[in-house]
Amino acid sequence: MSVLTDLIYGGANAVAGLTEGAVNEAIANYGADRSVAFPDTAYYFPTIYAATGVKVKTLGDLTACVGVLKSLITGQEDLGQALNAGLATAVGAEILEGLKYLGGGDPYAGESGIGFVPDPVIRSLGVPLVTGDIPGVAVVLGKAENAADAVKVVKDYQSKGILTFLVGDVIEQCLDGGVKAGLEYRVVPLGHDVTSVIHVVTVAVRAALIFGNLQAGDLPALLDYTKNRVPAFVNTFGPIDSVVVSAGAGAIALGFPVVVDIDLGENQVSGALESVCDHNETVKKSLELRNIKVKVSELALPVAFAAAFEGEIIRKRDMHNECWSSKNPTAELVVMRQLDEVEDHKFTLIGPDLHEARELALVSFVEVAGKKMQVDFESVIERKIHTWLNYMEGVMHTGQRNQVRVRVSNAAFEAGLRLKDFAEVLYVKIMEEFEAVVDKCQVTIITEPVQAAAFRDEQAMPRYAQRDNRLASMTDESVDRYYTCILCQSFAPAHCCVVTPERLGLCGAVSWLDAKATNELNPSGPCQPIIKGVCADERTGRFDSVDAMVGAATHGAVESVTLYSLLEDPMTSCGCFECICGIEPVSNGVIVVNREYKGMTPSGMTFGELASCTGGGVQTPGYMGHGRHFIASKKFVSAEGGIQRIVWMPKELKDDVADRLNATALELYGIENFCDYIADEYVTTDCEELYGWLAEKGHPVLEMEPLM
Repeated sequence: MSVLTDLIYGGANAVAGLTEGAVNEAIANYGADRSVAFPDTAYYFPTIYAATGVKVKTLGDLTACVGVLKSLITGQEDLGQALNAGLATAVGAEILEGLKYLGGGDPYAGESGIGFVPDPVIRSLGVPLVTGDIPGVAVVLGKAENAADAVKVVKDYQSKGILTFLVGDVIEQCLDGGVKAGLEYRVVPLGHDVTSVIHVVTVAVRAALIFGNLQAGDLPALLDYTKNRVPAFVNTFGPIDSVVVSAGAGAIALGFPVVVDIDLGENQVSGALESVCDHNETVKKSLELRNIKVKVSELALPVAFAAAFEGEIIRKRDMHNECWSSKNPTAELVVMRQLDEVEDHKFTLIGPDLHEARELALVSFVEVAGKKMQVDFESVIERKIHTWLNYMEGVMHTGQRNQVRVRVSNAAFEAGLRLKDFAEVLYVKIMEEFEAVVDKCQVTIITEPVQAAAFRDEQAMPRYAQRDNRLASMTDESVDRYYTCILCQSFAPAHCCVVTPERLGLCGAVSWLDAKATNELNPSGPCQPIIKGVCADERTGRFDSVDAMVGAATHGAVESVTLYSLLEDPMTSCGCFECICGIEPVSNGVIVVNREYKGMTPSGMTFGELASCTGGGVQTPGYMGHGRHFIASKKFVSAEGGIQRIVWMPKELKDDVADRLNATALELYGIENFCDYIADEYVTTDCEELYGWLAEKGHPVLEMEPLM
């Protein structure tokens, strides 16, 4: 038997023994009927469920799982069999980690790691994964002989947007070395026990279940999905024992190559298990093994610039500068000009810089010109300002248009960050991402309050109003084409969004104008035009042209979709939808729930449970995923009576859409303050109580035709 397989089997047997003992002890202490579950997931013990179809609900269910685990450890001198033993280690790790959650509570409270990653977090990662903002997933575990080596590698991943999970003492090494960690920084400490690496594995297998519509129990399809669609890899630092080797074998079985920083000599497996002892080469080799290509913007900035910093929060105590519309005038405006009206790469600052005042006005005025530029693209570029400024380490940006808040940290200021760097970011990213339509770009930043206010009132506000009037006049009937969006097919091959003026993409990130611009920028890309032609059924929004395009885009997986119906061939969902709409049969209405809501709904299911039967490119009549802004659309489930059907939403979601939803209800049905008729979790999550409350309110749904 080779040294490598000997180590794999040794580690697998050790984990199997620990797992069997832990399960037996738990049953002895709590009884076989005691419930056991990971928090906020609809997938039970995800690895076991995905691989075998077994729904672990009680401690007694784990006994058979231990038997399956042990059966995978054959001891045969064959690499394939040894990799199966690695999968057994993964199953054992999942059970051991799951037992930590026995009885509820958070076993990682007070720890530097977070443990289990909930379903909503995975769904929220869907969009940046498919767009390439997160080009790959790294697992870094162990303890580096020189902490600076681990810090350098992790910061390099962070600068490239790689989502990085940390396991072991490398967590403290990175934190002590100044690495900013947390989900918002895309560097996520999981835990110190090597078994906590399973929390990355469950992210991968749930991606297969959530986005890929894989059937639980189909192990070959699962392994094919994780290998070909989840761009993950593993780095180990320091000495490796048999348990780490066995866990690494499990990773390799899933298609994730492992790079170690010790010399394995002849025990290396080309493309799967390789030694890289020079830490300057670790990142390069890891990305090569997974064929991950990262496009890094050439920006001469005094701070780091990466998607990993997009969620950075800057507290008041850490703040050097603030530009806030509540205190000073702010505006962000992109305007199309003629080519001879723009001086390329020109920057003008009107007013004080960051070193001259702590609180400033802030107008970001960008003028662009190009032979293929269109006025409709102004707002598309403008919305990206929020994203690009947030990519700077030490900068926090919220809001848009004339309602903006920007904070600059003390650390970023001391590093030398100034407003010319803001302008440089805008210039480089516009010329990079919109090169097909923008030939020249100049940036003006105004911080002088009087001039900023004048610009906001005299130039920005009229332009916003002009656009709003244009958008308000755009309906599904007023355009001659819709657009497909298949960005998510890298994860959900059977899904295709149909984007119309009144129905944006279900992720909330792609409007009709965005899709139009994407098609102009990349005519062979993910957004293709659908020439409408004749509507076959106006009530449901069925078009022969849409059916033909969706059928082609999904390679025949979906034959027909309607744009306005919840019951008849509803549009498919990939899994990264912002909200789910579903039937509530007792009231004859529908509920709408957003992925941030963790509680129960009157349907008897949580968001995660609803999502488990809605995503992955399947059509589930009575349920559909959609974006937040679609809720207030005149086309929202209009085939079933429209927004009058909405009977329940979480309060946060209801408050967010209230103004627009109330306006739509007043325009369509003459109902004032319609949101007052919609219950939330503070009213009830019980369907019978909901019906009684709706009756007291006189909700219009009670007078409508039955849904079914």
